[in-house]
Amino acid sequence: MQTNLIPQLKETPPGQEADAILRSCVHCGFCNATCPTYQLLGDELDGPRGRIYLIKQMLEGEAAGDATRMHLDRCLSCRACETTCPSGVQYSRLLDLGREHLEKHHPRPARERLFRKMLRVVLSDSRRLARLIPLARWFRKLLPTNIAQSAASILDSADIKIEWPAPHHPRKMIILDGCVQAATHSHINAATANVLDRLGISLLRPQDSECCGALSLHLSAPEEAMQHMRRNIDRWWPQIEAGAEAIVSTASACSSTLKDYAYHMKDDPHYATKAARLASLSRDISEVIAAEDLSPLHSSKLINNPIAFHSPCSLQHGLKLEGKVETILRACGYVLLPVSNAHLCCGAAGTYSILQPTLSNQLLSNKLDSLEAESPHTIATANIGCLIHLQSGTNRQVKHWIELLAQASESK
Repeated sequence: MQTNLIPQLKETPPGQEADAILRSCVHCGFCNATCPTYQLLGDELDGPRGRIYLIKQMLEGEAAGDATRMHLDRCLSCRACETTCPSGVQYSRLLDLGREHLEKHHPRPARERLFRKMLRVVLSDSRRLARLIPLARWFRKLLPTNIAQSAASILDSADIKIEWPAPHHPRKMIILDGCVQAATHSHINAATANVLDRLGISLLRPQDSECCGALSLHLSAPEEAMQHMRRNIDRWWPQIEAGAEAIVSTASACSSTLKDYAYHMKDDPHYATKAARLASLSRDISEVIAAEDLSPLHSSKLINNPIAFHSPCSLQHGLKLEGKVETILRACGYVLLPVSNAHLCCGAAGTYSILQPTLSNQLLSNKLDSLEAESPHTIATANIGCLIHLQSGTNRQVKHWIELLAQASESK
């Protein structure tokens, strides 16, 4: 693709990066075939190719306003298009650059800016969010329908308690406790600690849980995201220097962000080297489990508990770990049912379910139709946002897959 970015932008690192990404696109349109919003809306501007053209025009100096913002906002950042693209276009990077440019040069109305700031402030702080959960019990009927549905699934899980095993193994890893998951489903990481304990690994849990930065990144607040990253690096660095062999996340979206710390912090003279080290140590929990002997977790008593697994976009398109979890579950004795259109997003996508409820609920309905087609005993997934979103639309039990491994080891 030929480009002609405005000179003052082309001379900057973001402009040069955007220019290189734009030039790698060959207009083929394969991306539209796997784009969830294009499939729902059938509008070229609501597919990756159309959004690329909108960003290109904006960076070349053409006027951009509410219409451009609407089409960029509708993107889920699911990265299915990147999996399909034969030219390797880094669409998600371009989208972030385009959104940041638009926020800077055509700010949202004050009310929208305030609401997005509130989402970042509340959802990125597990302690603040945990204090709000009891209020949801009282005011659930007053909340918007989409938020009330999610609140119901959170309330059902907030009281689950699992004891965290004391660290006593020579092998040690650090867990990202995170933000939303730490407040709403803290038992997931406790279950993870118990599973790893059976495999001879102690999971260290640093104090003061912190967001990985993904929430701020996807809401076009990159400097705020880097502040989260710096605090995480500072929090984990003593344990890294003491020999912790990995930084582990049980939320695939967070895993993807942790692996990108080196990219986001590359221009920070004080943190670039540490961020690169941290990124190299970052592992999704599926990568950790897959590398171990799974015999302590296998059970032959699970044949009557067929599972429908939802592979989050961050797992299959961001981390490129498609099939990893399914292989682990089968090795531990679970029967997995076929799921059609497994590559499509469930509609959670961070805060997308809050900011784009109509599209999000359409995607949720389609996803649950696929997951429930074979009448599974349980739906499993690998990301907290997907888990909460899926549970809001079904009475069937939705669990993180690591909880299933914990159950498998208990049923031996």
